[in-house]
Amino acid sequence: MMISNFDVSKAMTIKLDSVLPEYPKFVEGIRRAPKREFTLTKEETELALKNALRYVPEELHEKLAPEFLEELLTRGRIYGYRFRPEGHIKAKPIDEYKGKCIEGKAFQVMIDNNLDFDIALYPYELVTYGETGRVCQNWMQYRLIKKYLEVLTQDQTLVIMSGHPLGLFHSKPDAPRVIITNGLMIGMFDDLDNFNRAAALGVANYGQMTAGGWMYIGPQGIVHGTYSTILNAGRIKLGIPKDGDLRGKLFVTSGLGGMSGAQGKAVEIAKGVGIIAEVDYSRIETRRSQGWVSYIARTPEEAYKLAKEYMEKEEPAAIAFYGNIVDLLEYAVENNIHIDLLSDQTSCHEVYNGGYCPQGISFEERTELLGSNKAKFKELVDKTLKAHYEAIKELTSRGTYFFDYGNSFMKAIYDSGIKEISKNGRDDKDGFIWPSYVEDILGPQLFDFGYGPFRWVCLSGKHEDLLKTDKAAMEVIDPERRYQDRDNWVWIRDADKNKLVVGTQARILYQDAMGRMNIALKFNEMVRKGEIGPVMLGRDHHDTGGTDSPFRETSNIKDGSNIMADQATQIYAGNAARGMSLVALHNGGGVGIGKSINGGFGMVLDGSERVDNILRSSMPWDVMGGVARRAWARNENAMATCVEYNDMMEGKDHITLPYIPKEELIKDLVDEAWKKIQG
Repeated sequence: MMISNFDVSKAMTIKLDSVLPEYPKFVEGIRRAPKREFTLTKEETELALKNALRYVPEELHEKLAPEFLEELLTRGRIYGYRFRPEGHIKAKPIDEYKGKCIEGKAFQVMIDNNLDFDIALYPYELVTYGETGRVCQNWMQYRLIKKYLEVLTQDQTLVIMSGHPLGLFHSKPDAPRVIITNGLMIGMFDDLDNFNRAAALGVANYGQMTAGGWMYIGPQGIVHGTYSTILNAGRIKLGIPKDGDLRGKLFVTSGLGGMSGAQGKAVEIAKGVGIIAEVDYSRIETRRSQGWVSYIARTPEEAYKLAKEYMEKEEPAAIAFYGNIVDLLEYAVENNIHIDLLSDQTSCHEVYNGGYCPQGISFEERTELLGSNKAKFKELVDKTLKAHYEAIKELTSRGTYFFDYGNSFMKAIYDSGIKEISKNGRDDKDGFIWPSYVEDILGPQLFDFGYGPFRWVCLSGKHEDLLKTDKAAMEVIDPERRYQDRDNWVWIRDADKNKLVVGTQARILYQDAMGRMNIALKFNEMVRKGEIGPVMLGRDHHDTGGTDSPFRETSNIKDGSNIMADQATQIYAGNAARGMSLVALHNGGGVGIGKSINGGFGMVLDGSERVDNILRSSMPWDVMGGVARRAWARNENAMATCVEYNDMMEGKDHITLPYIPKEELIKDLVDEAWKKIQG
């Protein structure tokens, strides 16, 4: 029996309207995504069209099919521009959204905040940050998800697969309201070529980390991470005392986009001087208008001269260099300029798709070349990566501390053919000659203790609610407990003064397991008493246990399990079992497809006792599941944290800890065995 389109339409009560929306106008000056690589065959092109048209009633197919084909051929993807709401999408106060439960309305706030012109990298293509990280694949999905969220009840769960709303399924109030997966691929197909094919067909979404989970809060999130990273780098590598800062020190890096845009702000908060190279002038203008960079330099000479003035005065300054980072570094090499801390935050997980701009061409020429001559573009990228590598190699030999900032930069160099960057001289399984910032800094100093990027959004949209939560969080933290607590106490004390909010009223604060739980319970109590409106909790997936990635989050895991994805998957499943409002699991976030699995959550605080119970079981699990895995890898600080946790949670929780054999015992035995093996 053949099911007709009439039967299909009749069987659904939640569906797109049969009236075609007016084609929206594109606002001049809003960034647009470059053309994505189009490699589909004729048959696959037909399949991509069929896949897109299945969202809309049959009577619209004749009109939409040519539009969708034009998008596919000229943009490399079908975005369904016609279905984008007109104008500037912004997060409204929660009470202005339709919905049958608070979670359904809360998620609509978060989605719209991720697509805000002030936040999204390419808002018309649904890209929030990281060059390709999207809320969902197309505007038909956006509209349909919104419709589902408007009717979602506390007895249902909405399932999202790579941006596609599979449907509502009955569950219960203490189950997740939304479960999201993005880009999960079968192992033998888990590579960039297969992913790009799947994305062009309309069956795979790159969620990055928090874009596809609707939890991105603007670059504020990475400001705190960068602040913590460079401050601790100064302590570990530059001899700065634990209560000191980066006065008189120079930090050089690149990128002022969605995530990297935080770097200037972070270095100023840490009281240092930063030069941040950026090839897209619109991004520089955005950060300048936000007050996140103080000055714009158009030559390397001007940038370093300005930096020197502020270093000598020991005053903070964020300087945007309008140009290529390689030009900036080569100038430093040629003129013997000392750089204290050096990194990079271009989108090297998409190094051949626009995330990295070749030396010698402008940003506009890069965009044109991407669409017209991909082979030439790749050749120029590889040449620039080599020059970039050589400049860093020379600077580090002179005393500069370079760290990979988790953007797949060193992996991109390795993949371009420069194998000498390999740490073990054979392959990339043990990382590279320079450390990842997690391997050297964030892992042992923060993640192993459970400190990570806890965040929240005041769903009322009221700034006064945010100030009340800042004050409450500050009261929970004991700044005398550890230097990490002191750093975070200072951070939250100064958060409003530092004007970190972009988009809706959100905050980030690195906290450990019990700190997160206690702050969350305090907020829920405030909601219950009517002191503030409802709050959405979340975190970056870039956390103690949120992500498995051997080149980044798990780069300080040295027991060989750095290539395993059990941790992120288990924490995702555990959060679902405990009833977090939203749970998400993604492929590739931060470093690229096939290089990581990452999971996150969203938790709506409505003031109820039900939420208190979920917080008490889920918040410690979300953090300590990751710390426990790090302890099992014999990470000393993680082991100490788990010993303390076992004592505190006796009779409730219990973590397995490793016994440590003597190094000489192992070495002597293996040396002897190896002599026999080798004859």
